Amino acid sequence: MACWGCAIACGRATEVKVGAFQIFNTEGPEYESIWSLGNDTGVINLEAIIKANHLCDELGLDTITMGSTIACAMELYEKGYIKDEDLQGLDLSFGNAAAMVEAVWRTAYKSGIGKYLALGSKRLAEIFGNPDLSMSVKGLEMPAYDPRAIKGIGLTYATANRGGCHVTGYTVAPEIVGLPEKIDPLSYEGKAVWVKAFQDFTCVVNSTVNCLFTTFALGAEDYAPLLSYVTGWDLNADEIMKIGERIYNLERLIINKYGFDGKDDTLPKRLLTEPLPDGVAKGHVVELDKMKEEYYKLRGWVDGKPTEEKLKELDIP
Repeated sequence: MACWGCAIACGRATEVKVGAFQIFNTEGPEYESIWSLGNDTGVINLEAIIKANHLCDELGLDTITMGSTIACAMELYEKGYIKDEDLQGLDLSFGNAAAMVEAVWRTAYKSGIGKYLALGSKRLAEIFGNPDLSMSVKGLEMPAYDPRAIKGIGLTYATANRGGCHVTGYTVAPEIVGLPEKIDPLSYEGKAVWVKAFQDFTCVVNSTVNCLFTTFALGAEDYAPLLSYVTGWDLNADEIMKIGERIYNLERLIINKYGFDGKDDTLPKRLLTEPLPDGVAKGHVVELDKMKEEYYKLRGWVDGKPTEEKLKELDIP
């Protein structure tokens, strides 16, 4: 399935013909939905994931936040913070496919434990006594990429204006895919430069109402003539990036007014202190402070806030 005129066609038509999770004529699930409703909750039943994804679409729920919040509830339950009497018969053990699907419905209607799931993982974990179990930044749940193994995306999560968001600056492209060039995902050095560039350019792409997937092939030097043709302006690549920087700083000013600053540009404690137990990134944590110091210098920010000099440079009153 595709949006009109799109050559990427990232969507998919799906159905489950028989069984407990039967559903006809639905869409997806996409990569993040499979991870959040599946791997993150320990559910390996694809039919259940398809059903839960469908319910999220029908009920207006974000699949990353929904899956991560259910996973948080499962960990709270298995560690004894959520009791059986809180669940009205729902067995929130990791890997329970039926419970995962049921939890989506209960969240939408705030039924039983659903009234707490509906608050998101941050408030859920606070209410049940272990806030460190929420995998969120500024209250927004992070997606499928563990920043202990991909250091740049960790800095992106921490400094994203809307919280733990990967599409604010998708440094997975250079760190994992190798576009526009391959960089070492396990190194923290130089990541601030990449994060700032990706965040600024993404602002331009979003503001032109284009799909972020186009950035795997198109950069600022491509968007400059495209935007020039549409607007009648005469833009070059540097000016495209300056537009993005201005947008990002305006966003930051807005969240500053709501009380967010450097204290909120952080990651969940376990990502900073608990090393990965295995894999190619075994023993790694996120060296956030080192990256954030360089990032703030590049941004012209102090404690997560744009300086007067930076605002003047960007002609922001």
